[in-house]
Amino acid sequence: MTYEKRSDGRKMDELRPIMAKVGIIPNADGSALFAAGKTIAIAAVYGPKLLHPAHMKKPDRGIIRCNYNMLPFSVSERARPGPSRRSKEIGMVSGNALASVVDLKRFPNAVIDVDIMILQADAGTRCAGINAAAMALAHAGVVMKEMISSVAIGKIDDKIVTDITKEEEDYHDGEGATDIPYTLTSNTKQITHLQLDGKIQVNRLKESYEAAKIACEKVLDCQKRALKGEDIDENKESKK
Repeated sequence: MTYEKRSDGRKMDELRPIMAKVGIIPNADGSALFAAGKTIAIAAVYGPKLLHPAHMKKPDRGIIRCNYNMLPFSVSERARPGPSRRSKEIGMVSGNALASVVDLKRFPNAVIDVDIMILQADAGTRCAGINAAAMALAHAGVVMKEMISSVAIGKIDDKIVTDITKEEEDYHDGEGATDIPYTLTSNTKQITHLQLDGKIQVNRLKESYEAAKIACEKVLDCQKRALKGEDIDENKESKK
């Protein structure tokens, strides 16, 4: 048996409906919400501010300190509250993806705190979190060389599939599923974050990158529109 049709009716290269909005946390210097289907992430940015403790300061540049957390009610079986090994890892890779486009030399001895919270999870949480965090940084006025956008590309049996769901992640018939979260810069299309869960041939990996470039352009359009003040909700737009 091979994978022929997506259970939610989407085409193989189709994204889930996107929601995007900035300014959702008044007390933060910058904040944003980004949702892809049932996966909902919010991000808040605080800083730049003087870094403490002093031994962590870098006199030639600032640092990004990124915390990622799935809230206990974000999944069907209540998640254990507090940081886990997985959340620390995702926080680190998300921070690296963001740091690659922020001009940190402008902020010596400083820190920019980025808090990512997953309100609801249906796969693609790290991608949604990175999308929200990039919007929150831009909303805070932090100088960035480029915007970044993120999407999870999957290979299910012989099909390259865009923006996979939890059900698709868990697909086990045939060859099973491979999950490849990508984060790409807006202009140069450089990869600032890439992970691979599963197996894929080199030529299919190149194919997945091409799919990621197309999908990230669509994500970027929503991010830009939200930063201009639009409340993006493709669920409502599709019903008009």
